Order: sequence, then structure tokens, then C-alpha cells
Amino acid sequence: MNLADRLHTAAARLGGRAVLTLDEAQLTYGTLDELSARLAGLLRCRGIGPGDRVAIMLPNVPEFGVVYYGVLRLGAVVVPLDPLLKRREIAAYLGDCGARLLIAWHAFAETAEAGSAGTDCFFVVPGEFRRLLRGVAAEREIADLEADDTAVVHYTSGTTGRPKGIELTHANLGGNAATVARMHALGVDDVVLGALPLYHTFGQTCSLNATVHAGARLTLLGRFDPGRALEVIRRDGVTVFQGVPTMFIALLDHPGASDMSMLRVCASGGAALPLDVLRAYESRFGCEIVEGYGLSETSPVAATNRGGQHRRPGSIGWPIRGVEMKVVDDDGRELPAGEIGEIVVRGPNVMKGYWNDPAATAEVIRDGWFHTGDLGRVDGDGYFFLVDRRRDVIIRGGYTVYPREVEEVLYEHPAVRQAAVFGVPHPGLGEEIEAVVALRAPVTCEELRDFVRERVAAYKYPRHVSFVDELPMSPTGKILKRALPRFRAGTYG
Repeated sequence: MNLADRLHTAAARLGGRAVLTLDEAQLTYGTLDELSARLAGLLRCRGIGPGDRVAIMLPNVPEFGVVYYGVLRLGAVVVPLDPLLKRREIAAYLGDCGARLLIAWHAFAETAEAGSAGTDCFFVVPGEFRRLLRGVAAEREIADLEADDTAVVHYTSGTTGRPKGIELTHANLGGNAATVARMHALGVDDVVLGALPLYHTFGQTCSLNATVHAGARLTLLGRFDPGRALEVIRRDGVTVFQGVPTMFIALLDHPGASDMSMLRVCASGGAALPLDVLRAYESRFGCEIVEGYGLSETSPVAATNRGGQHRRPGSIGWPIRGVEMKVVDDDGRELPAGEIGEIVVRGPNVMKGYWNDPAATAEVIRDGWFHTGDLGRVDGDGYFFLVDRRRDVIIRGGYTVYPREVEEVLYEHPAVRQAAVFGVPHPGLGEEIEAVVALRAPVTCEELRDFVRERVAAYKYPRHVSFVDELPMSPTGKILKRALPRFRAGTYG
């Protein structure tokens, strides 16, 4: 059991077919397998062995696949890092996992070296990288590992405290990638748009590993730009587009966007997709979006809609094969259909645990169930609906307000491009409701506030609305609510 086996097997039958492309740059299955074997040989020469952690700080470039599968081939553990991290963050992650080596993109060399804190560094320079590997003896053997051996340690974004390293095994990632490939019926003629960051589990599993498993082709975007994405979709004949809600919103706002019915699959994840965005996208572009759900701790896919008549817009679908989900109360008791509680997950996709943190692991994995921290409900047909993150729920004067419900209403207004709702301290009510909005057309605060007030209960509408050019985003396209209160002090009488 080794993820690198998937690449080697695919290379044996598809050696001359392209697997990773970035504009004019291209790697075939055979070349990717050969270069990753040579990278494994290079690592062995540097004293890296099975179980050693190797951090990789690379953007969406074909070299990511070479390094990723090369590290795994040797039996070492990949620690993917965001290339835009600052030196303090790099030092914290490298120190926590005890990385033996940091492999970074040449453009980030100064920051990477400053944050390496004594960890050995290796920098990837296009052209030079291939020339270097040509002079290294390939590691032909693929490490024979157990299913529960750690393949990747993903670090959380740290939104709830100190970042934690999520240990995902070869079985976790391999099984999840195979499931994604099967659900989307990926095949050798498919071209997947690589718009998701490969250092994130969404991009790794659903784009890279699922593509390799199916023998398809992944055409990469260095960073997401709607105009550039449209150009690549049309130029390369993309058939599968996996993205986060902000990507679909950006495409809706792009003046050059038109019919995209050539897309066979559009899948959204990473955050809740506003229903009004889904409807507008499908109406304008002629292709449906299937929404799914998961976390890095679930490799990441836990549930998803299926296409056609099996899709229920507004829901996150039902669990994938082999995975169980239920909604429970604070005592862990399963709730009946329609009641809101915490979503818990059990299955082969659930992480091994948090790196060197048994207390944090025990806090979220109880009686075999992973507690997601997400609130949701399930209907009588078994479809799950995401309500909100537990930590984002607002308690205003004793009333519970789910920000997502208010955000959905804001997205119904034609002037609203992005919206986020959150609670701020209030001396009398405990919390008050505030909205921060990015616009596509002029509108006043009062007009937006009145628009929401007409559509929700009196205690739910935002008492204050702020406008910004862009909402703060994580590198994976999630709105960073923790940064929003900085826009306004939030004092209310």
C-alpha cells in the first residue's frame, strides 16, 4: 500500500500520455514516474528514509507531482506547506513535525531559508531541476508500506488555536481518491482543471491523486483568475472543474464568461455554496454543480451530491461509499430527521490523528466517530444539509442565529457579490449581528439591511452592514471570518 504505486501502475499502461500540464510545460505518465523515482534516489542520497518528514513548499507546477510522489515512493512523509507562508509560520511547522528537509520553489527561497530554523533546504528551479535529476540514480523500488502508515501531515489553518498536523494515511488518501474518480466517472479522456492548491488536501485528493488513479490529465493554474481559468478551460478542453464557492462567484462576475456546457462535471467544496450562486451559475453556463462536504481530517471528501436526479440543490448530499454520517446532540445521541446538531463521521477516510497530539485527537474522535464541529441536519431521504460552523453561531439576546442563513439572503440581492455575517460583542444582547459585503453594483447599507429584514425574523437581520472591495480569503478560497471584525470595532448602543 503506497500512493506512489498508483502512478507506477498508470505509467505502465499510459506512459506516453500527458498527466500534468501547465501551459506549454508537460509531463507524461512515464516521465513523472521516472523523475519521481530519481527524486526518491536523491532523497536517499541525502539520508532521507521511510517515516522521515519532508516538507514541500511548491505552487501549482508540474514539479509538485515529481516531489510529492518521489517522497512517497521512498516511504517518507509529505508535509505540504503554503508557498506564501512567512518565515515564522514555516519555522513553527517544520519544528512541530521535525522535518528532515524542506523542498521549496526557487521564488520563495529567501523566506524558506529564513524560516528553516536549521532544517536542510533544497530549491526547485525549472530546467535545472530536471538536469539535476538526470544525473541521479533512480530508486526503482517503491517502499512496501502498511495501509495505516502516514503518507501526509497536513497542517490546519489555525483558526481555532495552535495549528495541528493532520496525519493522513496511504489508505485514507488512496481510498478517497479512488472514490472521487469513481463518482465522477473519470477516465483517460478527461481533463481536470487544476485550480485548487495542490498543497491542500482538496487539491491533492480530488485533483492530483484522483486524476492519476483514473489515468486522466490535470491542467494546472498557478493561481485562480477567472479570465485565465476560462482561457484554459477552452484551450485544453477541460471536462472536470472542481472549485470552491469563491471561484464560481468570480466566474459569474467575469464579463467574458459564456456557455460552458463542455464541462461534464462541476464540483464545489471547501465551504457552503450559496444556493443563489448555484442557480445563477447553472442558468447562465448550462452545466450543473454538485456540492460536496468534507474536511482535511476526512481526506477530505465525506459526503457529496450525485448528478442528475440524485442531486438535491442546497444539500451536501449523502455519505460516500464506506462512510457513515449522523447528526448528534451535545451528548452524542443521534437526532431525528430535521433537527440541528453536530455532524459526525466514521469511515476509512477519517484521519489517523493529530501529529504528536493525543489529547487533541481524543477530543475530536470519540467512540470511533470524528466530531466535525459543523452543525447540520439530515432530511427523511438521508440528504445532509450544512447549517454552520459551531463556533460561528451567534446568540443574540438568547436567540440562535445561523450566519449562513443570513448570508444566503444577502446573496439573493443582485448587488451582492460576496457576503459574510458574524457576531460582535454587545453589552446588553451578548452579541449583535454584523455583515461585511463586497458589491457588484451600488446599494446602500440601509437598502441591504431592509432587504434582509423583510425576509427573516426580526432578531436575525444585521444591524450594521459594512462594504469592502474584497473579503479576506484563505489561500484555498474560504472567507476568513476571523479577520472581519478588524474592519469595524463593532460597538452598539
